Amino acid sequence: MKFKHSFNVFIDNFSLTYKQLLYRLIVAVIAVALYIAIITPYVKAVTGSPDYINLVEGVKEFLKSLVRGDSVHIGMATEKIENAFKALIVMVSESRANIAWGIVGIIAVHAVEKFVAGLGNYAAGAVINDKMALRANSPFFLTLVRNIKEASLYNLMYVPLSLIYDAVCYIGIYFFAFKLLALIPFINIFIQVFVAVTAVVLVIAVKMTFTSDWLPSLIRGKMGQKNSFKYTFGRRGKGTFNVLSNFLVLILLIFTVNAAGIIFTLGSGALLTVPSSYIIFICFEFVNYYDREELKYFIDKNTIIKPERERAVTREEFFRGE
Repeated sequence: MKFKHSFNVFIDNFSLTYKQLLYRLIVAVIAVALYIAIITPYVKAVTGSPDYINLVEGVKEFLKSLVRGDSVHIGMATEKIENAFKALIVMVSESRANIAWGIVGIIAVHAVEKFVAGLGNYAAGAVINDKMALRANSPFFLTLVRNIKEASLYNLMYVPLSLIYDAVCYIGIYFFAFKLLALIPFINIFIQVFVAVTAVVLVIAVKMTFTSDWLPSLIRGKMGQKNSFKYTFGRRGKGTFNVLSNFLVLILLIFTVNAAGIIFTLGSGALLTVPSSYIIFICFEFVNYYDREELKYFIDKNTIIKPERERAVTREEFFRGE
């Protein structure tokens, strides 16, 4: 039922997809501009060097000699390519400090991009919660401004943890799938890719399982940053395996839809499927939270989902307007 209710809540909030798309496009354009600004000086330094020019000329000479069948000039061109490539490698190795700073800059921009995108996720969660709880049509961008403080505090904790988790897991997957398994004689590249993709799906599902209650407990539960952080990682009585299995299925479905949107529409479908993916995940998180906390909620204007045993509202919740 969680899948069905999550899909209904998604349909009920479908217009939010376009606002999320606009917001993420703005963030992506600014991020790409910053990436280009960081990378361009390094690219110009390489492409403008004599060694790179010699490498390009050597490749051209090799291809011309190959077409003419001139074995003498093919050997000369090959030697020129080898020398130019070696010199280029030396030049790059001598610029390791500058390259390291460039990588640091790219990581910093990526972190800021995830932080700003996370503000949009928080606003989307608040809009979805208002619709589920009160049938209120809260404006996305106004909600973003109103919740900027709480959203910023949330992302200041979530983004660093997410980046560290992703870095450790993906580096581990790379070495396991493409280094360790490569040592086994009967393991080929197709098995390695299968293992890597499967591991990536599992890593994402685990992360989403343990952070699924963070936004709902902040927005609907109004627990505050510290308590919501403790609440989301405390898995006792939350049916962790069930939530994990639901996320695994949801991730595979979303991967499939996004892949189809990219392949069969030449990428244009991704403009709709990618922002929709974030909204569906948020809808599932809130449906999961409402169901477990035994709170009633709207899945559309005519349908209210009530728990079998409705939890009584406490005095504090009543005066907070919950």
